[in-house]
Amino acid sequence: MRHRKSGRKLNRSPSHRKALFRNQLQQLIEHERICTTDAKAKELRRLADKIITLAKRGDLHSRRLAFAFLRSKKATAKLFDDLAKRFDSRTCGYTRIYKYKNRRGDNAPLSLIEFIKEEK
Repeated sequence: MRHRKSGRKLNRSPSHRKALFRNQLQQLIEHERICTTDAKAKELRRLADKIITLAKRGDLHSRRLAFAFLRSKKATAKLFDDLAKRFDSRTCGYTRIYKYKNRRGDNAPLSLIEFIKEEK
């Protein structure tokens, strides 16, 4: 039975899954919009919301925790300098997922995941 086990396996080993989401989250932070499959986008949304909440704390410890996961100075700097300030007034819901189209090769459903634009 699979009671209380959260997250999708995505047919990958745990280390491959962690590396996949680390790379996707890094690209999402740098480009603010990426195209991926529906299942990956829904899992990536969980990680993105957690790391934005971590960045909103803004202290040295949270910066080190974010860098330990992202492993990119550029993405960490953008996360703490730009995105944390943009979402300062929000408590949750930092990303939006749009159904995009089906992939040509295997007809997998694709989605666009992006950070929302905060209106002042």
